[in-house]
Amino acid sequence: MSETTHNPSEKNLNFTALIALVVGSMIGGGIFSLPQNIAETASPGASLIGWVITGIGMLMLAFVFQNLAHRKPELDSGVYAYAQAGFGNYMGFNSAWGYWLSAWLGNVSYYVLIFSTLGYFFNVFGDGNTLTALVGASVLLWAYNFMITKGIQTATSVNTLITIAKVIPLFTFIVIIFTVFNMDLFNSDFWGRETDLGSVPDQVKNMMMVTVWVFIGIEGASVYSARAKKRSDIGKATVLGFIFTLVLLMLVNFLAMGVRSLPELAAMKNPSMAYLLEYAVGPWGATFISVGLVVSLLGGLLAWTLFCAEVLFVAAKDETMPRFFYKTNAVDVPVNALLVSSAATQLFLVITYFSKSTYNNIFYLSTSMILIPYFFSAAYGFLVAYRKEGYKASESATKDIIIGVTALFYSIWLLYAAGIQYFLLSALLYLPGVVLYIKARREHKHQLFNTAEKVVLVVITVSAIYAAYGLYSGTLSL
Repeated sequence: MSETTHNPSEKNLNFTALIALVVGSMIGGGIFSLPQNIAETASPGASLIGWVITGIGMLMLAFVFQNLAHRKPELDSGVYAYAQAGFGNYMGFNSAWGYWLSAWLGNVSYYVLIFSTLGYFFNVFGDGNTLTALVGASVLLWAYNFMITKGIQTATSVNTLITIAKVIPLFTFIVIIFTVFNMDLFNSDFWGRETDLGSVPDQVKNMMMVTVWVFIGIEGASVYSARAKKRSDIGKATVLGFIFTLVLLMLVNFLAMGVRSLPELAAMKNPSMAYLLEYAVGPWGATFISVGLVVSLLGGLLAWTLFCAEVLFVAAKDETMPRFFYKTNAVDVPVNALLVSSAATQLFLVITYFSKSTYNNIFYLSTSMILIPYFFSAAYGFLVAYRKEGYKASESATKDIIIGVTALFYSIWLLYAAGIQYFLLSALLYLPGVVLYIKARREHKHQLFNTAEKVVLVVITVSAIYAAYGLYSGTLSL
């Protein structure tokens, strides 16, 4: 099996760049609010159980991405390609469409949070939705767009530097908080019996609903598989990036519980890491973490902007998206896919300025859509192992089957934890995408839908109509 991937560019991504994409996309703003978010739902003991379950589930998903990169080296852009290869063109399109929507809508929240954090230093930015903040976010958005058009290699090199910079405040926080960590305080209410957190199983469930979102981005290396220098680096970057991020998250979570009591942590404003470090070292601690948060968000933005363009580009290459998105410039950057992604982000930055509630409603709908590609990837990983596709005749697939089944069950849990009603309502966002799918199929004179895909389209259409009626009548709400 060849180690070299299909190369859309002379300048391919090395292992360091790939692992930076994984870590950079997972570590955004969530870790900075983690102490408060977890303390609000779970005690140290329940948190430990939750992290073990989450860690095993996500590690199995990481192993699925690693195995698919090895067994199916011809498939580019990971999560989209796995859905298409396993479940057909229309499901592949829906995976790409949902992933793209979630990615750039998530970026809008990053821009708002960046300037909300800057509002800590400069009142003119307010809560991130003032006119000055809108102008600043717009300038930053198009600066990123311009930088990426100069080359993916350039953008990923910058992302690597930002990823290194973003972990410095996290390491600093961990070291300082460790010096003031109090084991007696940590153990004082280990199972949450002195608080209103509920039973241990309830705490574990609620805590895991928080952690549903902290590993979004684990697929980062597989999204850029077409540009990787070596296919084997994709799986390694995914697994090592996940383990690194998991350790950081757990340290931040548990060390905080030995510095302040659960009720005190739960009552903190966010980013709670800033107020914890301020408690430990004084006012400069909050400033230091706030700067770190901005740097972290800048890195997350860059990684996710790259993902937005790449998933449209690869889907267009496979004739699943309109050929418009397949256009590249002289340095192989998918400029049309990047332009449309940036324009959509800009539109919603303006919408956020005029009506934050409108944006919030659509954002809540779209966030759950990113979990669907995980389900398809896990399911396809199981099928590949079960069918022994890409295996030698003498090679056992038992371990990979077990990994695939575990990842599949965990991905189903993720869908459940995110909220079933959001997936019903997300049909409102899936349905308009069919226009692009039909356009792409007609451009290449392909059959529009097979029988199974017609059934899926009918289900999406009926769900969208039901959801729209539910919102109108009040029987469904966001």
